[in-house]
Amino acid sequence: MLSLTAVLVAVVCVLIVWIFKPADRSLQKEREPEARPWVDEDLKDSTDHHQVQEDVDEWPESEEDVEHIPFSHTRYPEKEMAKRSQEFYELLNKRRSVRFISNEQVPMEVINNVIKAAGTAPSGAHTEPWTFVVVKDPDTKHKIREIIEKEEEINYMKRMGHRWVSDLKKLRTNWVKEYLDTAPVLILIFKQVHGFTASGKKKVHYYNEISVSIACGILLAALQNAGLVTVTTTPLNCGPPLRMLLGRPPHEKLLMLLPVGYPSKEATVPDLKRKVLDQIMVTV
Repeated sequence: MLSLTAVLVAVVCVLIVWIFKPADRSLQKEREPEARPWVDEDLKDSTDHHQVQEDVDEWPESEEDVEHIPFSHTRYPEKEMAKRSQEFYELLNKRRSVRFISNEQVPMEVINNVIKAAGTAPSGAHTEPWTFVVVKDPDTKHKIREIIEKEEEINYMKRMGHRWVSDLKKLRTNWVKEYLDTAPVLILIFKQVHGFTASGKKKVHYYNEISVSIACGILLAALQNAGLVTVTTTPLNCGPPLRMLLGRPPHEKLLMLLPVGYPSKEATVPDLKRKVLDQIMVTV
């Protein structure tokens, strides 16, 4: 009798486990996060100020003895301020991402000036963690195109995901990047995830991702001001091979690539509308 009771108890326990296990599995499935598009390691934010800890005890002391000088400022009358700000807005509001770029050469002096303008961007602890690589050589440009198109085809077919690819359809863009050959200048912007001291020790570059992104924004404005066009590109999974091709060191990571030039005669852009002020500004 006792043995029969033990058997019944065991059977009941097995039934209870069998009943609740599917429910537990369904809860686990519900908790599983939605699959996200693949992310390029080079494009991940690496602004953590705890980076390069291996040299933390050997960093030099901060430059507390930097001389401070009087600030030179030009103040405009309110009417002129309003006029200048309106004109600047109207200039930048004409900026578009242009994928059809002429092969007509642009003055190198202009390229030098717009990069100098980008280099005025603020940066964490004034580390200036950017490198602008200007490519004009046709063979090198074509090698860049080959690297990017090979990876971009994989990106569109596998890594980016259906939603991302669908969102890009209205822009009529794909993995074929003819402008990488036709544009007279390619500017590749690298973020320096750390720097080096005079003694060769690693030096933290605080907020390098944000700092270089600000510099890119100023560069876009400077190109628009100069009458040139570009399209912002972030080639996924292309950072390491492009870095090797261009002879850049491992601590530099590709953030953005800009093909630069004049628009081709047949250039078109999608008829997109920007958000109005009430949709992007909140006053408290």
